[in-house]
Amino acid sequence: MLQRLKVKIRRVEEREKDYWVDMSLRELREGEVRYYHVRDYLTGDWLFKICKDAEMQRIIVKALKCPAGGGFAQLEGRTMLFQKGIPEGYYYDIISLSYIDEKNRLRRKVISDMNDVPKVIKENFRVMGYEEVTGNKVPGKKLAVLCKENDEKSMILLFLIERAWPLSMISPETGIKASDLLGLIKELEKARLDEVYQAAESKLNIGKKDADMLLEVLEKEGLILRLEEYVKTKD
Repeated sequence: MLQRLKVKIRRVEEREKDYWVDMSLRELREGEVRYYHVRDYLTGDWLFKICKDAEMQRIIVKALKCPAGGGFAQLEGRTMLFQKGIPEGYYYDIISLSYIDEKNRLRRKVISDMNDVPKVIKENFRVMGYEEVTGNKVPGKKLAVLCKENDEKSMILLFLIERAWPLSMISPETGIKASDLLGLIKELEKARLDEVYQAAESKLNIGKKDADMLLEVLEKEGLILRLEEYVKTKD
């Protein structure tokens, strides 16, 4: 799944015992802590901290370092909470999506309608009603997404999908085609930009505007060179 969505997640440090402040519990907690470096084609480079609280059956995903950008900067230090639910071996997160309000402040909208759940979540994860997952009734209808108990990479991926991807100028459906566009450029070798646009439209169903966005992503990643009206992969 990670490869298909063009996200690379690598564990860089593991601590069997460490401490963190759980803001929702308002107390210092102790447990396993792991750090992950993430390269996401859609948004950029991230550093995450995973805090596993075995006693409370909670896992916290915290963004320590975010890509440049006003929206992403507001995600630095933000967390996503996964808790033990009724389905055996699974932890859940209440689905909510980021957005920027009229004052350029980061906000979140809790999702209550299955039609509003991003396609990438419905295709790759198990989605259930909050009451079905927890056995608890709460005012309003909420939806939850489930991850296997030890699948920390999927939890990080959900942070990106729910918190970061809605802030990106490129849609996830377009972003996952970045490596496909890179492959087309390699096939064309040193290619004119108009040839790249034509190939992107005919083979990947990507218009010029989206192709330009992907070319910018690939250029920032150091994978291509743009030379006036030409583009080529870096040797």
